[in-house]
Amino acid sequence: MSVIIPALDEQERIGATVAAALQAGAAEVIVVDGGSSDRTVALAAAAGARTLSGETVRARQLNRGASAATHETLIFLHADTLLPLGAAAAVEQALAAGAVFGGFRVTFPEPGLELVAAAINRRTRLTGSPWGDQAQFVRRDRFLAAGGYRDFPIMEDYELARRMKRTGRTTLLPLTVRTSGRRFVQKGILRTAALNWLIIAAYHLGVPPWRLARWYRGR
Repeated sequence: MSVIIPALDEQERIGATVAAALQAGAAEVIVVDGGSSDRTVALAAAAGARTLSGETVRARQLNRGASAATHETLIFLHADTLLPLGAAAAVEQALAAGAVFGGFRVTFPEPGLELVAAAINRRTRLTGSPWGDQAQFVRRDRFLAAGGYRDFPIMEDYELARRMKRTGRTTLLPLTVRTSGRRFVQKGILRTAALNWLIIAAYHLGVPPWRLARWYRGR
């Protein structure tokens, strides 16, 4: 199994993320750096990852990593997300049982975000569409045949989840990834949640992804 991690200035987290992926059973971890100005690349390599350079667009970083992967099962992992022990085996079992795509339950280390995590997990159970911070997984051949992530500056994970759901059964594994809730902490829970759903609604109304990215980043 290959774990693909897009990164940009994540020196505080990347070592632990790579280490957790290897401990979870990954045979290969690929960190695709988007031009970090800190020690992200060096620390990723020291932790055991193979490193590649790419553009500062997450979808392109993810696609480059998938193209370079040497294993047939892929997990796409955010640089601030830790895979649980047994993740690789659980993914292989789910795909062998007929799932075409899936993700994990999520929790946040920051206090006060328990209800946020519960809402995300409930939404995923209802929709069958795990998002990027839930460590999306898929077979490499199916991913490449589908065209990979769309070349969007935002919403690439949401779009892939919806597209893969139309091709077959998706699944939410009972294992839980631990991901940073820093945006909720920095921006506030209600403000962040409202912005997320506003972006989704605007996407469905046809607002171009480049404009959504500017809204999301406050530019």
